[in-house]
Amino acid sequence: MNKFVEHFDDIYGSQPETFDEDEGRRRFLLYIRPIINGTGNYYIESETRNARRMDVVIDYLGERFIVELKIWRGNSYNDRGEKQLSDYLDYFGLKKGYMLSYNFNQKKEIGVKEIHIGDKILVEAVV
Repeated sequence: MNKFVEHFDDIYGSQPETFDEDEGRRRFLLYIRPIINGTGNYYIESETRNARRMDVVIDYLGERFIVELKIWRGNSYNDRGEKQLSDYLDYFGLKKGYMLSYNFNQKKEIGVKEIHIGDKILVEAVV
C-alpha cells in the first residue's frame, strides 16, 4: 500500500481529476496485478455466503488480503467503510485488512496509517 500511495501521488498527485470506485479499482489492480502475477490471484466483487460483496480479495503466497476501496466522502462515510471491512475480516477470521480511499480534496493528507478496531488492524491508505 505504501508504494501504491507513493506512485499514485507521483503520477496523479495534483491533478483535480475525479472518478468513481470502478475506475479506482482498475487503477489499483493495474498496479497490483504484476506483483501477484503467477504467485496469487485476485477476485473482484467477491461475494460472501451472506451475499455481501467485497471490492477486492487477493490470495498471495497462502495469505488472504481483503481490500476495500472508497471515494472520500467525509468521516462518517469513512467510518462506515471501516465497519464494513471489519465485518469482512470477522467473516473470514482475519485480523488485518486494507482500505484504499481516493480523496480529491485540495487539502487531503495522503499516506498510510494503521487503525485499531477491537482486535483488528485496518491499514488505511489515502491518495
